[in-house]
Amino acid sequence: MKRKLALSLAVLLLPLSAAAAIEPAEEPRALGVEASIVFPSDSSIRNWKADRDRGIWIQDRQRNWYYGTFIGICRDVDFAQAIGVETRGAGRLDKFASIIVRGERCPLTSFVTSAPPPSKRDKSKDIMSEKPAAN
Repeated sequence: MKRKLALSLAVLLLPLSAAAAIEPAEEPRALGVEASIVFPSDSSIRNWKADRDRGIWIQDRQRNWYYGTFIGICRDVDFAQAIGVETRGAGRLDKFASIIVRGERCPLTSFVTSAPPPSKRDKSKDIMSEKPAAN
């Protein structure tokens, strides 16, 4: 009895596994495309990292990275421990939003999909490659 049950379950599950194998792989996300994060808050923004005073990388809860470029410079963003997001009633973080750092508004000029920010190791390699050769 148990053997018949096991065999019938295997026969029923066989088409499901074949359908899963036929399904195409998920395409990688396009980078550099204007994007937005809906209802930005503690639950929808997972992480962030400043790009000196020029821009900011923001990671959403699905672990996708975005890069926002400031209109001008944003003082203290590189040293801030927390940031705020001002959406002006739109309810989403996009190129029309502003990042608040220590009471200062830093308006964004673009907000695009991005690769993760470079690690410290990558930055040190870039610095070493930029140094002129000593003669």
